Amino acid sequence: MPVLTRLIPSPVVVDIRPGALDDLAGVLADERISHSGKLAVAVSDGSGARLRERLSPSLPGATWYEVGGGTLDDAVRLAGEMKSGHYDALVGLGGGKIIDCAKFAAARVGLPLVAVPTNLAHDGLCSPVATLDNDAGRGSYGVPNPIAVVIDLDVIRDAPARFVRAGIGDAISNINSIADWELSNRVNGEKVDGLAAAMARQAGEAVLRHPGGIGDNGFLQVLAEALVLTGIAMSISGDSRPASGSCHEINHAFDLLFPKRAAAHGEQCGLGAAFAMYLRGAHEEAAFMAQVLRRHGLPVLPQEIGFTVDEFVRVVEFAPQTRPGRYTILEHLDLKPEQIKDTYADYVKAIGS
Repeated sequence: MPVLTRLIPSPVVVDIRPGALDDLAGVLADERISHSGKLAVAVSDGSGARLRERLSPSLPGATWYEVGGGTLDDAVRLAGEMKSGHYDALVGLGGGKIIDCAKFAAARVGLPLVAVPTNLAHDGLCSPVATLDNDAGRGSYGVPNPIAVVIDLDVIRDAPARFVRAGIGDAISNINSIADWELSNRVNGEKVDGLAAAMARQAGEAVLRHPGGIGDNGFLQVLAEALVLTGIAMSISGDSRPASGSCHEINHAFDLLFPKRAAAHGEQCGLGAAFAMYLRGAHEEAAFMAQVLRRHGLPVLPQEIGFTVDEFVRVVEFAPQTRPGRYTILEHLDLKPEQIKDTYADYVKAIGS
């Protein structure tokens, strides 16, 4: 008998709206994630800790754990502290580092994770990957998807604007990532998961073409939904391919070559995506992408995040080494430094100043 459908790994709950945090306990009880209210809650000493006072009365059975940062040691320590608690679930409340620590810790002790991000800096809030700093630099660890994602748009509006803007760059970069995936399919026969590609591409297009901005709840709703859909797309494909192409190779190269000067993940991915779209000959699309990134206050030139042209050339040349085995427009063209510099000059002219 033919397989007529497939199961899609996704959260049981996706609650994105103003005031969603006030109903967190009720949502978890209604969806049978935590009837008893016995929860472990991981928070940072920043945004998460500020919300603790607000949430504590509605979560009387919760045990609160403060997480120092976003390292593998932090995640292992959190898992160790929770082992004897017999909790229904772990709630990760805070920015990306806390969510990633909570993902890893929840997987280590066999608890479902409820992701409650306090900003929209990148697409990791619903992905099956935890990115953690370790002794070798930074590693990506496979983990289960969150069982629930709760995003309070009022909390997001209070987050530093730069973090929300970074999420815009990460979401828009999906468009370039899918183009790289399709290129690899044409050249190398790499299989493209059509459903994962469609979800990631449409998530990126929805953000790219939305007329609103970060002060607009309608736009924040679309951005949050796009980041959640991107995470689910990665779960469907079984890897980061739907959301990680040449743009992310460029981002990783910035991080590895200039670890103390690197900008936010989404800022670098957005810049990398616009340049990579130009490299593949999609000049009009690159110019439009750059225009939208600029409208949202995101960088489209390396100088705007403190790098010289020569440093950017070095980043682009090094970028393919960051993801061995991944085929993108960078591997396809295999440009030499002078070629990168010449193409960059053309890119600058094409997108305007």
